[in-house]
Amino acid sequence: MLILASQSLRRSEILQQAGIPFVAKNANVDETAQPKEDAETYVKRVAELKVMAVEAGPDDVVLGADTVVVIDGRILGKPADKEEAVAMLKAISGRKHEVITGICLKRGQHMTLDWAVTLVWFMDLTDGEIQDYVASGEPRDKAGAYAIQGLASKFVEKIEGSYSNVVGLPVELVYKHLRGEFGRR
Repeated sequence: MLILASQSLRRSEILQQAGIPFVAKNANVDETAQPKEDAETYVKRVAELKVMAVEAGPDDVVLGADTVVVIDGRILGKPADKEEAVAMLKAISGRKHEVITGICLKRGQHMTLDWAVTLVWFMDLTDGEIQDYVASGEPRDKAGAYAIQGLASKFVEKIEGSYSNVVGLPVELVYKHLRGEFGRR
C-alpha cells in the first residue's frame, strides 16, 4: 500500500489522475527552514520528516513531499498573510523562478530522497493584478503564493520541466521510484 504523508488535495489529485492507488495520512511536522539551508536540502529534509511522522506497516511505501519556490536563492514557502503574498508575487513578477519539490519514499529500512526542479517564467504583473489575485484567496496555502493550475495560470509565460512538480508533486519522479527500487509495476 502507498501512503501519502500529506493531506494536500493537490498531491492527492495528482496521484489519482495518474492512477496510482494510495491512502492519505496527515503528517504534522515543523516546516521551518534551518539557517543557511539551501532549498534542495530543505525540501528533502521536510519530505523525510513527513514520512517519519506517519505510521506504516512493514510492506507499506510511505511518500512525503514538500514544495518551495526559489528566486534569487531565497526560499518562498506559503505566505503567512496577504501582505507576504503580495511581496512574493511582486518578487516573481516578470521573472524566472524555480519550483523545487523534494520527495522521500520509505519502505521498512529502505529510504530514497530525490527532488525535481522546474523553471517557471511569470509575465510582468500590475499592482492591480496582484491585488485582485491575492483577494481571490488562492495564494493562501501555496508555495510562492500562486497556483499554476488555478487563476494564476494566465500569468505563466512558459515552464521548463515537470508541470505536476509546480502543482506540488513530480508524479513522473515518484512513479520512477515506485516502479524501480520499490517494485510497483
